[in-house]
Amino acid sequence: MGRRQKALVGAEELVDGLRRRRRAGRAPEHFRIDAYGGHGGAAGVVVRGRVLDNPPPSEAVEGEGAGAALRRTLGSFVTDELPDVPLRVVVGDAAGEVVTDRDGYFRIELAPRHLVGPWVSGTVELAAPFRGLPGPFRTAVPVRVPTAGARFGVISDVDDTIIETGVQRVGLMLRQTFTGSALTRTPFEGAAELYRDLEGSDQASDTNPFFYISSSPWNLHAFLLAFLRHRDFPLGPLLLRDLVGTVDGRARKHERIEEVLALHPQLPFVLIGDSGEHDPEIYADIVRAHPGRIRAVYIREVRLDPGDGRVEQVADSWDHDVPFVVAHDSDGVRRHAASIGLL
Repeated sequence: MGRRQKALVGAEELVDGLRRRRRAGRAPEHFRIDAYGGHGGAAGVVVRGRVLDNPPPSEAVEGEGAGAALRRTLGSFVTDELPDVPLRVVVGDAAGEVVTDRDGYFRIELAPRHLVGPWVSGTVELAAPFRGLPGPFRTAVPVRVPTAGARFGVISDVDDTIIETGVQRVGLMLRQTFTGSALTRTPFEGAAELYRDLEGSDQASDTNPFFYISSSPWNLHAFLLAFLRHRDFPLGPLLLRDLVGTVDGRARKHERIEEVLALHPQLPFVLIGDSGEHDPEIYADIVRAHPGRIRAVYIREVRLDPGDGRVEQVADSWDHDVPFVVAHDSDGVRRHAASIGLL
C-alpha cells in the first residue's frame, strides 16, 4: 500500500510540475475560489476550499444525455489547481490568512467570539495580488453553526448510505459516478424523509445539524451538494478527501469525525453508515474513543455477501450502551430512532 501510494503521489507531482512550468508567469485565465463551506461554534470554526484555474462546472439540466453528464464529471477531475495562493478568510469577527497547498487546497481554523446560527456567511478572497490578478475575487462561504435548540447532530456517510453507488461493484460505481448527474442519481427510498425528520424542529433555527463525511473526492463536492438540494436532504458540511492524498496515504474518516466532535462539544451524535466498506469498524472506534457522545449507530445493509461476517464481528464484540443497529431499509432505522426518542 505504501509503495503504491508513493507511486501515485509521485505521478501526480510529475504531471502537476510539468503543467506549472508550462504556465509559469501567466495570469490564470479562469481563476476561481471553490469554498467548500465550514462549521463550528464557540470551540472554533474550520473553513475549507480549493483554488483552481478552471471554468465553473455546468449545472445538470432535465433531459440531458449521459454524454453531457460524462463531460461535466470528467471536467471536475481534470483540474488545474493553483498552489501558493494567499487567501484571507473572514467569519464573523474573526479573520485569518492561509496559503493554498500543492494541490490548491486550503484549510483554516478561526476563533470568532460570537456567531448566530444556524448558518453564518463568511468570505474567502485573495489576500494579495497573485500572478497579475489584482483580486479580491471575494467568494461567500456558508458556515454551519448549531444553535442551543439542537438536541443532537448527525454524521452520515454518503455513498451506499443515502445514494445508491455500488461501491462494491467497481464497474457499476464508475458508470454511475461518471454518467449520472445530481438530477438522475437515485437516493435510497425513504432516506431523505428520514433525514428531514431527524433534522427535526418546526423552528428553522433549532434544527439538528447534519455532517456528511465521505471517502468521495473533493472533485465531487459540487455534484453532491446539488444532489442533496435536488433530493431535499438536510444541508450540511460535506467533508470529503483528496483523490490521491499524500505519501502518508489519503485522509482517514476518523480524522474528519474527530474534527466534528471537537468543534461541537455540546452535542451528542448519531452515526449513520453502511456495511459496504468500513463504517462499522470506524464507528466502533469512535464510540470507544468518545464515551457518552454517541446516541446510536445505524448501518444500512448493502453487502453483496451478507454472510461475510465483518459486520457480525463488530456486533458480537459490541460492549457499549450505545445501540448498534443494522437495517435493510430506511424504515428499519426510523422505527428504532423513534423508539429511543430521536424522532
